Amino acid sequence: MTKAYDRVLAARSADKISIQNLVAGITEDFIELHGDRAYGDDPAVYAGIGTMGGQPVTITSIQKGNDTDENIERHFGSAEPDGYRKALRLMKQAEKFNRPIINLINTPGAYPGVDAEYKGQGYMIAQSIIQGLKLSVPYISVIVGEGGSGGALALAVGDTVWAFENSVYSILSPEGYATILWKDSSKAADAAEQMQLTPKDLLSNEIIDKIVPEVKDSESMQNFKNALIDKINELKKLPKEELLEKRHARYRKFN
Repeated sequence: MTKAYDRVLAARSADKISIQNLVAGITEDFIELHGDRAYGDDPAVYAGIGTMGGQPVTITSIQKGNDTDENIERHFGSAEPDGYRKALRLMKQAEKFNRPIINLINTPGAYPGVDAEYKGQGYMIAQSIIQGLKLSVPYISVIVGEGGSGGALALAVGDTVWAFENSVYSILSPEGYATILWKDSSKAADAAEQMQLTPKDLLSNEIIDKIVPEVKDSESMQNFKNALIDKINELKKLPKEELLEKRHARYRKFN
């Protein structure tokens, strides 16, 4: 049986498909859009418009780098406030033009720098959650690798939340949990067992709705794309009032 910390390491693996390759594989075309119209353009947030199955969709995502330089530029996949503003801007735009939203998430958490806090990190995460819950278009969130803390939750309040086989979703990292609980980050593997952060645990606890097989080749990419298209078409059949009622009910059950 795969131990929880093995799943953590697999979620962090450099062999995992990149967000950019995943977006390229599920869209017939994709145009990246930039900027939050207020402060800057966070490279950790990769977002834009593409077509999928012939219908336009908005995709926002949090991405890690493909090499050391990119990881430094993107804070190893930790978004800053301007990144969340960019994502929220495009999600609101999607609502205006009645486009479904797909959010792809691979982040250890929001960037914890002092400047990020001064620029409204907590506020932007909160706004992404509050306003995301009100968006009146189909909204799918997918944990591709790491789904860490509020940085992931900001883009994970969709009508349905999926997780790749090798992914984790938790309030903080196992290392952080071990440091807080036992003052010893080397006990991260023990922490991971307690945190119930694996897809199997998350599905059992109804935190996620579906486990997605890892995308490793063209066949698995097409299967993932088809699953997204099918879910979008299912959600599009719901009246907007019912769509929002079901989304709100999904999150109200957590306590």
